[in-house]
Amino acid sequence: MKDTAKRPRVLVVDDNASLVENLSEILEAAGYAVGGAGSCEAALRLAAGGFDVALVDLKLPDGDGTALAPRLKELSPDGEVVLLTGFATLESAVAAVRAGACAYLVKPCATQELLVTVEQAMRQVRLHGEKRELARRAQMVEKLAAVGTMTAGLSHEIRNPLNAAALQLTVLERRIQKLAGASQPALLEPLTLVKDEIRRLDHILEDFLQFARPREFVPKAIEVVPVVAKVLDLLGGEAERRSVALERDLEPVAPIAGDEERLRQVLVNLCLNALEAVPEGGLVRVSCRAVPPDADRPEAPPMVDIVVDDDGPGVPADARDRIFEPFFTTKAKGSGLGLSIVHAIVTQHGGTITAEESPEGGGRFVLRLPRVR
Repeated sequence: MKDTAKRPRVLVVDDNASLVENLSEILEAAGYAVGGAGSCEAALRLAAGGFDVALVDLKLPDGDGTALAPRLKELSPDGEVVLLTGFATLESAVAAVRAGACAYLVKPCATQELLVTVEQAMRQVRLHGEKRELARRAQMVEKLAAVGTMTAGLSHEIRNPLNAAALQLTVLERRIQKLAGASQPALLEPLTLVKDEIRRLDHILEDFLQFARPREFVPKAIEVVPVVAKVLDLLGGEAERRSVALERDLEPVAPIAGDEERLRQVLVNLCLNALEAVPEGGLVRVSCRAVPPDADRPEAPPMVDIVVDDDGPGVPADARDRIFEPFFTTKAKGSGLGLSIVHAIVTQHGGTITAEESPEGGGRFVLRLPRVR
């Protein structure tokens, strides 16, 4: 049985408890997660948690189904409503359309008719999601174009002064080191701060350049476990400095098709973000595993998951859909391009990356990449 959280959610609203029970049984057997309500008030409470399709009776004890349907759509704009009626008339069909319903069923309905109608409504729900995703991608493309235009004009103007300033600071540091030992710390401390800020500006500029002008992608077979292990070895000192446990759970998996250097860049970015997010004494765990075949999509390519978990504050639920957008950041400092670059690299690999809630209570990033065929 599929995880309830991932199954399409159907809300059945009817004051006939036996009908609600029967419809729920049929729909659950077909793979849907079903919630039942006997009144408008109960339906609105359930709908607040979200739904994909709502089956709503025209006549309810505390209201009318045609009045309830728009209120349900407000709570779940991408959801669809199917009205239930005991009598099929032209007036009831017109009322269903005016209420924003995508269809209506006559009670009692045959099992096949019920399932076909709900599946047709689910197609509309999926279309809403695809349209929203296309709009999001179009917005990202516009931002990418803006970054490219800005970077082309500013990179030279910014990098030259940064390089000159860094050079002069190095000269100044050498001169300070020739002074009496007692006077050096007071002079070197502000110098170090300025050097760190220049280095940070240089990294931000590098993010802009990489985001605006990605390199050509030539995929090769990559052994996942050795690459992940190298990154964790590299970050071991940083984890120790922060007093954070950096754990690994690396199952043997088949090679993936990709660019090893860019994959390392993705993993370093995700792991550093996790190390920065957790408090002292916290935990970051990196794991990898083969993804079981999807029985519903036998044509889908075999995949490998690399998962980064932490026990920090996590990613707010309302930020998970936007966290990979250019310039969007939950940090006080930063360009807002780090995770956008990660997303671009993963997409280039033909994979996906998602932000979720970790079983450890913090954030979880799931990197899913296609295996070599």
